[in-house]
Parts: sequence; C-alpha cells; structure tokens
Amino acid sequence: MNRYQHRSWQAAVAALGVLIFLSGCGSPIDAAVNRLNGAKQEQPVFRAIAFPTDEQTLAPGASYSLTLSGITPANRKVELNSDQVSYTVSNPEVAQVDSQGRLTVSKQAKTGSSVWVTAVYKQTRATMRVRVIVPLKDTIKIDSNGLAVVTNPADLSVVVNKHRSLPADYVPADLIQPNIPFAGQGDLEKKHLRKEAAHALEQLVQAAAKQNLHLVGISGYRSYARQKAIYENNVRKNGKERTSQFSAYPGQSEHETGLAIDVSSPSAHLALDESFGETKEGKWLAEHAAEYGFIIRYPKGKTQITGYAYEPWHIRYVGKEIAQEIAQKGITLEEYFQGK
Repeated sequence: MNRYQHRSWQAAVAALGVLIFLSGCGSPIDAAVNRLNGAKQEQPVFRAIAFPTDEQTLAPGASYSLTLSGITPANRKVELNSDQVSYTVSNPEVAQVDSQGRLTVSKQAKTGSSVWVTAVYKQTRATMRVRVIVPLKDTIKIDSNGLAVVTNPADLSVVVNKHRSLPADYVPADLIQPNIPFAGQGDLEKKHLRKEAAHALEQLVQAAAKQNLHLVGISGYRSYARQKAIYENNVRKNGKERTSQFSAYPGQSEHETGLAIDVSSPSAHLALDESFGETKEGKWLAEHAAEYGFIIRYPKGKTQITGYAYEPWHIRYVGKEIAQEIAQKGITLEEYFQGK
C-alpha cells in the first residue's frame, strides 16, 4: 500500500466512525428540526380567556358564531379554535351551542329572556350574557291608512307610542280588577288590568303599605272608544299641540294594552301631576317598581324618546327581568329595544 492509498483508507475509516456515531445519537440537523416541531406543538400559556363583548343581543331563531381569545401574560390576544373550547348555556330552552361553537336562540324565546354562555379552556373560564329581543321593526305592519300597527298587541313587552298603534279592535282577553284601593266607586272599566299585571300591582301596593305608604289606583285599562273621547275632549280644551304632550291619540295609549295604570296617593291629594314624584310614595315607587315588574314609563328628561312629558304616576308592567334592566340602566322601553 503506498502513501496515497493509506491516507484514503484512514479517511474512509474516519468517515465510517462519524456515521456510526451519528446513527447512535442523531444528527444536529435532526435535533434542530425536532426542537422546532416541539415549539409548534407547545400551547401558549394564557392568564385569561375572553369573549369579544360581555353582552350580545339576538332575536328569536337567530344564530351567532362564538369567538374566544386567549390573553397571554404579555396581554397579547390569540384566537382560540372552537375545538379547543367547551361551551355551556344556563338555559338550554332559550339557546343552545353546537360542537362548532355556534349559538342558536330558540324561535320560541321571548323578549326579555336571557342566558349566560360559559366557555372553558383548560382551567380558564369566560362568560357572556345573551339577551333575546325581537326587533321593533319586526312587530309592525302598515295598514291601508299608512298607520304603523303593532302585530304583537298581547305581548307583555309590546311597545305602543306615537309611532306604533294598537289595532283599533284590540281588547285584552284577561282583564281583571286588582285588589287595591281605587279612586271612585263601582266596577269601572278603568279599574281593570291584565291578569299578570294586576297580581303584580297587588304585591307592589301591599309592599308599599308595609312601609306605611299608600298608593291608590286612578286609571288603568281604557278601551279605544274611551281613549278617543278623552283625546278629543283634551284637544277641545287645550288644542292639538298641547294635548299631544300628555294625551295619546286613540290606539296609541298604553292604557289600551291593559298593562299600564296611573297611581297617586292621599299625600298628593290623588292628583296626577309631577308633585306626586316628590312625595314619599312617589319616591318609593320610582325606587321599587321594577322589583314587581313595573317601570316609570315616561321618566324625566326622556321626552324626545318617549314623546311624552315626565309622568311619575304612570307605571307600565313589562315583567321583572325587563323592568329591572331598564331601571338599572336608567333607560326607556324604546331604548331597551334598541339594545342599550
């Protein structure tokens, strides 16, 4: 073997040794690739998870794709895939969530109902409230006279105002006389309310009485014919422009729903004016009406929205859930339906 052949043999042996070594412990390239793959598979650490909003408003039958973000210790948001998250709802009869994270509201869900959606990712949770509201535009039709007439007159949350009229022939089917003190003698039309509102009013008046406060019913349900007579009489005495500030056009009065009543107190001499709001009874009513499902329908400073001046004596039954949200937020019934 000459010198050249000996060196070639040494090089081959060395190369073989390297291959044997690499086959036993893996190459640096393979190790680097493995480290990258491990980095890709490693899940980031989140200090919290969050929905895009704390509250979502949907109509009955509507669907909504839930999205969720993980928040890193550096406050960076990373969108999570639906298959990484489990969802539950507080009331499956109102809404449900499928395996893809799509929430669907029941077609039978009523305005005012709501559910809490809870998302869980590993040990982290997030919640969002979904409330159900039927859009106002979906509950009117234009009649042959160009009048916007409500299509849900019997709904407890029906909105009746200067732009939304009741059908002229609407008469609530469940009118009863609540067991409360009324001004005037006899079984008069104005002493009636719809059944649910009447029972709630009894509880409200009883609660006030326990505080030594005395509320008296003045005027509840009115028929279309009665409202027409009242309106026309007010127009004769005060003119149309002045009348429109405090008296409703027939078909546009909440009293015709059987869900509204004017109340007063002996301390206000049973009067229906702003002074009632300054009495002990008026102040108590403003603070506690929502606990029994009532709202002050025409609050102070909201004339441009409601169309009517402040009436601390006029209360409207909408149910506890809606009433308490309206009172808490300091909004009107119209604003509630606008999603405020």
